[in-house]
Amino acid sequence: MTYIPPLAKAVFFWYICSTFNTEGEEQEMVHGYRGELDLNNAQKTLCRKHAGAARWAFNYGLRRKQEAYKAGQKTPTAIDLHREINALKPSEPWMYDVSKCAFQEGLRDLDAAFKHFFRKCHLKKEGTWKGKCGYPRFKSRKKAIGGARFTGSIRVFPDAIQLPRLGRLRLKEHGYFPLNGKISSATIHEQAGRWFVSICVHEEKEASQPATGDIIGVDLGIKRLATLSDGRTFENPKALRKKITALKRTSRHHSRKAKGSRNRQKARQRLSQMYARIANVRTNALHQATAQIVARTKPDAERPRVIVLEDVHIAGMLKNRRLSRAIADVGMYEFKRQILYKAEQAGVKVLLASRWEPSSKTCSWCGWINEALTLSDRVFVCLECGNVQDRDANAANNLAALAQ
Repeated sequence: MTYIPPLAKAVFFWYICSTFNTEGEEQEMVHGYRGELDLNNAQKTLCRKHAGAARWAFNYGLRRKQEAYKAGQKTPTAIDLHREINALKPSEPWMYDVSKCAFQEGLRDLDAAFKHFFRKCHLKKEGTWKGKCGYPRFKSRKKAIGGARFTGSIRVFPDAIQLPRLGRLRLKEHGYFPLNGKISSATIHEQAGRWFVSICVHEEKEASQPATGDIIGVDLGIKRLATLSDGRTFENPKALRKKITALKRTSRHHSRKAKGSRNRQKARQRLSQMYARIANVRTNALHQATAQIVARTKPDAERPRVIVLEDVHIAGMLKNRRLSRAIADVGMYEFKRQILYKAEQAGVKVLLASRWEPSSKTCSWCGWINEALTLSDRVFVCLECGNVQDRDANAANNLAALAQ
């Protein structure tokens, strides 16, 4: 028997992830796809030139905006700055080696950065923003190679993608990018010595039918990534914890190399590859867990009609100096983000329970609350009805009962 609490005991926030269309009408959706490029040395050099041109345009625009502000003049826009760059091309032959999109999109990114800066300044005056406003800073090639965004004529093939000025670039994964969608932009970027391309595709897709499966409660944790009310569990890969010793050693080797030396560049490359490996292991575990929970490819009766998550205050949890590293290693916010957008595509509703709901302290059978329960207690024991259950499984059952 599952204890069903009254509605007055919890605060609910319903997220209807999509407008379900029972008639199956097609809707235009914007999807992003990311794949790794298989480049030769000449193509890598050309990609570096485009990334450098985008970085140079960003720094040039930032410097010109600061000069105009100090002189009391009108701040130039991205269009004004691009006209200035076009006037400089005869005296700068290297600009003809790259596409105009690198300069245009770099200046547009600068305008977007200032737009967000002023927005945060306005919110800070109102008292609704507590962090930094984030004034745009000059980009350095010493920190990262960066990337460049392209618009215009972009074509996708099963095993390659064609970009302006870069030509046809091979893809390592074949058949992943859609061939019929309208591509509005493509972005290349470098990460730990590997080059990737991301495309923004406008696709016409049939609206998902509402799911009719069971209600699932999901309890996130550190020991386990997620515990479900139906008995399933997903283990936490602990990507950072397993590599922390090797990461410290690699970081120490990097710091002991002479600045500006070739050995320091090699050590930096090894360090970036290790960081990327840790991030990839964590991201892969999150994608596999969320995909199995949402079950987007299964029939309507096998997909959960409601997924209940706990609205945990992650920023507050990270202030615990004893558990902050372990909590950050889980990726709880990324887990919730993936659940929300995958549920939208699958026709599943997502319910966020209040962060003050005592789901771990409440007995899922009779409703008795154990106020003395601590984080070290991994087994829930009810003194009223004698229920003995795993702590996370008990919390997941309570979350599932809230949706009823």
